[in-house]
Amino acid sequence: MNMHDVIVGPLITEKATVLKDDYRTLCFRVAVDANKTEIRGAVEKLFGVKVQSVRTMRMSGKLKRYGRFEGKRSNWKKAFVTLREGEKMIEFFEGV
Repeated sequence: MNMHDVIVGPLITEKATVLKDDYRTLCFRVAVDANKTEIRGAVEKLFGVKVQSVRTMRMSGKLKRYGRFEGKRSNWKKAFVTLREGEKMIEFFEGV
């Protein structure tokens, strides 16, 4: 699997910001079929950092109503990536 296919994008939430500041942990939305080894390799190659640990969660899609019709959003996967001590923290909005 290509490393650009593994990582869909960063998760920028209030909880993710607290984890980043206090525990050196980054949150990513990843491909549903990606495993921890692929996620670790993709983060290390894309951002040039060393990864200490990777934790993943499968998030189930929510039921949503569109008027009288009911639908379901797709299931997705979330990854928490902890960086090693001494590694530079990744900033997603550096040039903004």
